Amino acid sequence: MAAALELTPTLGAGAACRAMGLWRGVPARQKAHVHRRTVMGPPRPQAPRPGPPLALDANERQTVLDTLNSERFADTAPAAVHATLLGEGIYLGSVRTMYRLLAANGASRERRNQLTHPVYTKPELLATAPNQVWSWDITKLKGPAKWTCFHLYVILDIFSRFVLGWLIAPRECSELAQQLIADTVSRHNVQPGMLTLHADRGAAMRSKTVASLLVDLDVAKSHSRPHVSDDNPFSESQFKTMKYRPAFPQRFGCIEDARAHCQTFFAWYNDQHCHSGIGHMTPHSVHYGLAADMRLTRQDTLDGAFLANPNRFKNKRPQLPPMPSAVWINPPPEEKTPTSEPVTCTLN
Repeated sequence: MAAALELTPTLGAGAACRAMGLWRGVPARQKAHVHRRTVMGPPRPQAPRPGPPLALDANERQTVLDTLNSERFADTAPAAVHATLLGEGIYLGSVRTMYRLLAANGASRERRNQLTHPVYTKPELLATAPNQVWSWDITKLKGPAKWTCFHLYVILDIFSRFVLGWLIAPRECSELAQQLIADTVSRHNVQPGMLTLHADRGAAMRSKTVASLLVDLDVAKSHSRPHVSDDNPFSESQFKTMKYRPAFPQRFGCIEDARAHCQTFFAWYNDQHCHSGIGHMTPHSVHYGLAADMRLTRQDTLDGAFLANPNRFKNKRPQLPPMPSAVWINPPPEEKTPTSEPVTCTLN
């Protein structure tokens, strides 16, 4: 600012302020301030402000606070306290004074016990082989008319991404979910105590019907946290794969059309879809232990192409993308993959 004042006689106020990055009125304001300090001298200290003559003294303020915090009036609004005391022939102060004293003492707030939401634990699930952790969810498929839809139930294995079971129904129903889970567990010969079933917090997922079934099957249940959309990432990713395909229609004419489309889609998804999350293997090959032979065949093809023309690969033998040896839902913060170990796949 002092430099701008020095440049003003030479360059002018506007150019000096632009050069210093200041507003052009700064030199004039600074000059007037210096002149005022020179003529009038330093500002005089302000006298302390006297207290209002009608204010309550210390004893009266304490009486008001003791009355408001007494057992009789602890849960009563100041306006009601004021009216009650007036009816008894007592005047301690105005309603505004009561609020002012409560605010000064940090008591002007909701004094009743507030609802405390429980702390939900973040699900941390690990799968190192098929049939260890399954994920299931329900999505809506648009029906023939506006506001109509069908409900698609899907269960998949998070390690292999294999769709184990599905059904389409006109509504979301816990009995249908129970039937689907029981049939899927029986069909895949899941032994008691070896499986964890993960889902979000929908009505069917948290129903007593499904919970009782899981207890009978000795299947551990796991749920996403409330309002956390990425605690069930594998089911959400599978739904996105289905709905973003070019063949997915805008609407289905009837529930039979939806079933026919899903039969075609899930056959393609399990047997033909080269999933990027499992080294571009098909879910069927990973779930049933066929991926190792497929990887040998693919690697032999790459080796042949490399030997035929190594310059095309810059003399570096091509390698297949790695397959995950472990799949996590919400890995612990300390969980890290050493460079010498197989790849660990995580979502979220």
